[in-house]
Amino acid sequence: MGKPVNLNRFRKDKARAEDRARADENAAKFGRSKADKALEKARDEKAQRDLDGHKRGE
Repeated sequence: MGKPVNLNRFRKDKARAEDRARADENAAKFGRSKADKALEKARDEKAQRDLDGHKRGE
């Protein structure tokens, strides 16, 4: 027979893993320096300008 599983421990471990994943995601999203944010904003704006420059005038 298999080893008994503590369902409360399983539930809590799963919740901890989900919280840790959410924290890592937020750290990547919000844990950036001002220079990193400015660089990303400049790159996004340039990409948008490049995309707009390729539009056909109809």
